[in-house]
Amino acid sequence: MMTNDKRWLGGVAGAVLIAALGGFSVARCTAEKPAATQPAAEEKSEAPSDSLAMAAPAIKEAGIQVETIRAGGLGSEIVAQAVVSASPTGEALVTARAGGAVTRIMKRLGDPVRAGETLAIVESRDAALFSAERTAASARATLAQRNLEREKYLLDQKVSARVDYEQAQAEAAAANAEARRAQAAASAAKVTSDGRGVVVSSPISGRVTASTASLGAFVQPEAELFRVADPSQIQIEAAIGPNDVARLAAGDRAVVETNDGKTVEAKVRAVTPTLNGETRSATAVLDVPGGTLQPGLGVRVRLMPSRGAPTSAIVVPEDAVQSLEGRDIVFVRTPQGFRARTITLGQRSAGRVEIISGLKSGETIATRNAFLLKAELGKGAGEEE
Repeated sequence: MMTNDKRWLGGVAGAVLIAALGGFSVARCTAEKPAATQPAAEEKSEAPSDSLAMAAPAIKEAGIQVETIRAGGLGSEIVAQAVVSASPTGEALVTARAGGAVTRIMKRLGDPVRAGETLAIVESRDAALFSAERTAASARATLAQRNLEREKYLLDQKVSARVDYEQAQAEAAAANAEARRAQAAASAAKVTSDGRGVVVSSPISGRVTASTASLGAFVQPEAELFRVADPSQIQIEAAIGPNDVARLAAGDRAVVETNDGKTVEAKVRAVTPTLNGETRSATAVLDVPGGTLQPGLGVRVRLMPSRGAPTSAIVVPEDAVQSLEGRDIVFVRTPQGFRARTITLGQRSAGRVEIISGLKSGETIATRNAFLLKAELGKGAGEEE
């Protein structure tokens, strides 16, 4: 009986061992199958991506500048130095219309002003003279008008001769003309209501950019006391060589480049037909949106003349071109951020480089600080590895 129990226990143990070995084999085969597909998944995750997701606020915070590119090779561009200046209607020299002492100053340097607003008051003997002439001329005109009415009545009553009426008519006309002249002179001098001084007012709206007025100081007639500028009314004056004058026309596109790498779209308004006697160059006047540049700022402009020989090549700043894994790329703006685009380079000149292939006119690319996008792209590839 004991022998049979031992045999039965031995059989059960053998069955359990066989089942365990079978289960291990099945588990090993099952575990080895996903391992065979794992390298493919790893290879797929290691594939480089040329896209970068970046929102507009992040782009602005990083200082990345973008520019919409246009077709045109280096030979069709005119690069020139220029200066931002106020337009003829964007700056005013405010002078005293009469000599005298400055008794009141309402505006100081940097203050905003409206057109017609008083900046200062100059107390002047000339103002008193203008006021007195205006009053006297007005009184003579009134007297002459009454004399004319009386002569008209006497003529109607057959009491006075027509010659007397005609004489009174001529005197009334002369008196009225003198009154208008005196009134115009007082208005031009901007005499105050009390007749003791003249008002110094701004003809345009803007800000006071210069002030030489001092309280109590005596100023001569037409002496400059203030200068007012409207920052929204500016223009750019670029020096153009004599060989390039014939290529430019009004309406040609231009791009203004500032010292900090920013670009502003502009348009040619006019080109002077003669050369400057000192610089031997013509001046191209460009219209540019106001509020973006300050008068007196030195800039560089790129002009795209309509009369030049057009090419299909695209020119971009050298800063926009980056090298990634042995290929030249630029970063093209997308709705989500940027995408690296492989390009073929051409000739270089004055910090500009031609793109022979890889870009199309009208696309927007990163220019200034494009290397930050390259670094971010490399950082993302390193994290994936």
